[in-house]
Amino acid sequence: MSLPLEFSVIIPVCNEAGSIGGLIRETAAALEGRAHEIIIVDDGSTDSTHAELISLKREIAQLRIIIHGENAGQSRAIRTGAEAARGLVIGTLDGDGQNDPTDLPELYRRLTGAHAHDRLALVIGHRTNRKDTLWKKFGSMIANRLRQFMLRDDCPDSACGIKVIPRDVFLSLPYFDHMHRYMPALVRAEGLDYALCPVRHRKRATGRSKYDNLGRAWAGLRDMRGVLWLAQRRRNPNSAREV
Repeated sequence: MSLPLEFSVIIPVCNEAGSIGGLIRETAAALEGRAHEIIIVDDGSTDSTHAELISLKREIAQLRIIIHGENAGQSRAIRTGAEAARGLVIGTLDGDGQNDPTDLPELYRRLTGAHAHDRLALVIGHRTNRKDTLWKKFGSMIANRLRQFMLRDDCPDSACGIKVIPRDVFLSLPYFDHMHRYMPALVRAEGLDYALCPVRHRKRATGRSKYDNLGRAWAGLRDMRGVLWLAQRRRNPNSAREV
């Protein structure tokens, strides 16, 4: 059995031909010198994404590719990657290239450094200068305010795709579709804590967003009700020890 790695970066993709190669190369460069792997979960792409990924395996030794038989959504793709990961800590990036991989080492340092407090279990990016359309920014602003009002998670950018979390903590969180958007609230429900880290945000180079404001809003309302129920039903003992 292979020894654990320091860091596993999981990138869920669907129809990102033309841009995924650059993102993988950037990620490999950002993590050079670390014991890491890059796990791409192809969530049912119908373009040439798969062919591009296979070609990249000959170039980047740390690259692993997992293929979903059909599209199952971003949260399922991240969980598939986490289940396969060998790293003690996992990081995530959106597959559209808007997250900057050079931010990953700082998020990792904040989570694992000597200064990190005992209950810190998630470091999530905060996009302070988003490069999205005004309409998308407006939709995100409304969603963030509604989520903070309902869940009291105090997070201004819960849906930011760049995150770092211990693998065992991530796999202990309840899984449901879109759960990647509610990880601060889910972590807090476990009696743990999260921290924000300012990150860069870039314009999408190719393709188009998989979401629209109306669809995201409808799904978000249902999801928030479910997350609120989960949080209210959790009971934490604060600590546990064997004697």
